[in-house]
Amino acid sequence: MVKEEKSFANRPDNTAFTQQRLPAWQPMLSAGIVIPGFVVIGLAFIGIGVALFITSRSIQVMTIDYTGMEPDSPCFQCTNEDLKNCKCSMDFSIDTLFQGPVFFYYGLSNYFQNYRRYGVSKDDAQLSGDLDYFKTPSDTCAPYEYDSDKNPIAPCGSVANSMFNDTFKLFQIKSGKNVEVPFDGKGIAWWTDYNVKFRNPSVTPLRNAFNGTVKPLNWPRPAYELDTSDPANNGFINQDFLVWMRRAALPDFRKLYRRITQGDYAAGLPAGNYTIEIAYNYPVLSFQGSKTVTLSNVSWMGGKNDFLGIAYLVTGSLCVFMSLVMLIVYAKFKFPEEE
Repeated sequence: MVKEEKSFANRPDNTAFTQQRLPAWQPMLSAGIVIPGFVVIGLAFIGIGVALFITSRSIQVMTIDYTGMEPDSPCFQCTNEDLKNCKCSMDFSIDTLFQGPVFFYYGLSNYFQNYRRYGVSKDDAQLSGDLDYFKTPSDTCAPYEYDSDKNPIAPCGSVANSMFNDTFKLFQIKSGKNVEVPFDGKGIAWWTDYNVKFRNPSVTPLRNAFNGTVKPLNWPRPAYELDTSDPANNGFINQDFLVWMRRAALPDFRKLYRRITQGDYAAGLPAGNYTIEIAYNYPVLSFQGSKTVTLSNVSWMGGKNDFLGIAYLVTGSLCVFMSLVMLIVYAKFKFPEEE
């Protein structure tokens, strides 16, 4: 009797939902529904695809390669890794107004940030500002946990150690003089990275939090001195550091360096001659890579990307084509039976 009561207690309630007695509707798909449906979907996709493709083609993009592989390149001398603090300049011209706001990117090729061992080589606890992991970094940072003298590295890991460190200045040439185009480096990283994922230790001044640690081996300065002009833009919330730590999915990628949104250039870059002054520090020839800078503006759909518009056009065209095929099949095999 007790066992029987327990078995009844485990039964679900006698409701339409728990006993699966809810009314259901199963559509009966017929040619009169499917064929017009395919036509409507196809035309809608084609319309969206045309809008996306035209918008993408209207976005202005200019890319300049400054790797310096060719002997006649202005940056050729900087490919010699024995030269320190090498600088070079790349000249270019703009024929028409480059509509603002303008975004300035740096790009790398043949660089596999999605390589698994590279991607896990960091310490999330350390990057969240946990002081306990400053002196004892995680094993996941190998082989960049400690330097040769067994001093802990902060930030540790391959991702941080390989941070991009070329710097750029953009000038417009007016009457034979170089007029600097102001860069805006605020807010170039993801909001979640800056406010949630990465945090600085609650230590003032910030440099005291790094006592007993050393900077990454390839860094010219420690984390608390990444930005000498803005003390608030240092440590693990430095904007350039955050942009680099968000790894790219593909071997050829570009990352946002600065925005041009201030002063006389808020509306864009006027037609004229320009030069980019480059502090060439980041070696890429050892892995057959290349370096570029890209100027681009955006639209309501984002940056320039023809693929999305083409994908919509192809999908919409296939839907219309299949509707025609189904109409022919239906007319051939169905109509005679009705007569």
